[in-house]
Amino acid sequence: MKMSKLFVQTLREFPSDAEVISHKLLARAGYIRKLTSGVYNFLPLMWRVLKKVETIVRDEMDKAGAQELLMPFVQPKELWIESGRWEAYGKELMRLKDRHNREMCLGPTHEEIITAIARDGLKSYKQLPVNLYQIQSKFRDEVRPRFGLLRGREFIMKDAYSFSATQEELEKEYENMAQAYKNIFKRCGLDTKMVQSDSGAIGGNVSHEFMVITDTDAGENDVFYCEDCDYSANSNHAVSKLPPATVEGNFTTAKVVDTPNTHSIEELCECLKVPASIILKTLVYIVDKKPVLALIRGDKQVEETKLLNAVGGIEIRIATAGEIEEMMSENGFSAIPGFIGAVDENKKPIEKYGEHKVVVVADETVKEMKNFVVGINRNDVHLVGANFGKEIDLPEIVTDIRLVEAGELCPQCGKPLKVTRGIEVGNIFQLGTKYSKPMNAVYLDADGKTKPYIMGCYGIGVTRTAAAAVEAHHDDWGIKWPLSIAPYHAIVVPVSTKDELQMSTATKIYEELLKNGVEAVLDDRDERPGVKFKDADLIGFPFRVTVGKTITEGNIEFVIRETGEKIVMTPDDAITKITEAVKNIINQ
Repeated sequence: MKMSKLFVQTLREFPSDAEVISHKLLARAGYIRKLTSGVYNFLPLMWRVLKKVETIVRDEMDKAGAQELLMPFVQPKELWIESGRWEAYGKELMRLKDRHNREMCLGPTHEEIITAIARDGLKSYKQLPVNLYQIQSKFRDEVRPRFGLLRGREFIMKDAYSFSATQEELEKEYENMAQAYKNIFKRCGLDTKMVQSDSGAIGGNVSHEFMVITDTDAGENDVFYCEDCDYSANSNHAVSKLPPATVEGNFTTAKVVDTPNTHSIEELCECLKVPASIILKTLVYIVDKKPVLALIRGDKQVEETKLLNAVGGIEIRIATAGEIEEMMSENGFSAIPGFIGAVDENKKPIEKYGEHKVVVVADETVKEMKNFVVGINRNDVHLVGANFGKEIDLPEIVTDIRLVEAGELCPQCGKPLKVTRGIEVGNIFQLGTKYSKPMNAVYLDADGKTKPYIMGCYGIGVTRTAAAAVEAHHDDWGIKWPLSIAPYHAIVVPVSTKDELQMSTATKIYEELLKNGVEAVLDDRDERPGVKFKDADLIGFPFRVTVGKTITEGNIEFVIRETGEKIVMTPDDAITKITEAVKNIINQ
């Protein structure tokens, strides 16, 4: 490809709406252009990257025994009704009607479609196990699309689904896919961690995410990990052992004490001269329009996904001051945040809010607390010396809703946990019979009995993988693509296109690279050298061959983008070096 013909337009500045470096660089370097909120045009450079990621994915999936198919992007309502997700999925499901007034949706995922395909085509245990996958566009109507390709509304994804007769078969395929994923991301030049995670709207009891570890702002989740063993988990799934802390207060008699203007845990600690670990904190949430009270130690924070799962909800948010005031008034209280509790000093509970009963959830750690401090729904006072079973009863739901913190102890080996930021690029789920049972997707076993398939689900964000590679490989000058997914392997830059020797040598190097299977670009533009070098660095060509004045001595400058190393060598040596590097990548 000649640079003069390459469809690319670099920008002088980053787009004003770009927040993370991958969005900034991909837009500025001419890879993507925004069409509307969360939707992007993939320009030729970007499309080449995405096709290379897809090729690696296909290769490893095929090696792992999966079979490729392609399912429709538009899906009928009826199948989502069968699975029970038409209403449950939430506002991210983009619903529409055709000219016959039939309701449909733009597929955010394909569990319903693939289950229907299996139901029609897999009748006997002799056909199992089977793993089917596709690479397809998806659409999720994100409430707040951001970070460019990392959280767009339309994106490209590889999703695979396995169908097994037994749990043992599922677990074997789960490990098979985990290894395939490790191979895929390694070939894409990404260092990933396989971490325990929440299954979310997909479902299932066991799931893991593959996270690209990054220190950039694009990291979506905290990843907690142990350096002394193999434990690692997303923040919404992480658990820990707590270091020793004071959980028993010095107030041996339960009594109401004045605590004026103590609106925060810190202010209450100062007022009573107590540690936060003996304060029972009460937080008010709205889950699917229903009120939920979360009880947790004052020195800990609620992990909202855990709380959401504890009550079986879809959407969660902290209640507003206005909602709390209405709830208090409706139950005969007048307390503001800072003085709220599940009950008052007479054990009268907060029972309802509007037409909904109030659900109370306690974190597991509160069971250890004794003689603690708690709000009692009266302003400027707290109950001290409270105990469960006496002044307050434990709610029916007691489970882990706590956000793990760095320094807490690994649940496996007891050493301190560390935390870093991660970008999710893949996930795997053990779905079990979540979809096969309600959709009556069954097979005949060896005894002639019908049984539901035991399913697994395995996703890779193709566009997210490409964006994550930019987050992991860049510098102040631009992108530093891993060779395996770079749009082109090398660029050949004659310093002066008017110099006959420089131009003829550059052209010869370019043509030899093409003959050797190297994807190369010749920068034949009549531009200043600085402009060419800046564009080459911004776009991120892994190798740059610069033909300048030293060609009169038989030498060129060879630049490795990833390391910045510059080497003076002959044109033939540069051709050999690039060709060998490309062959090594191709032969992986």
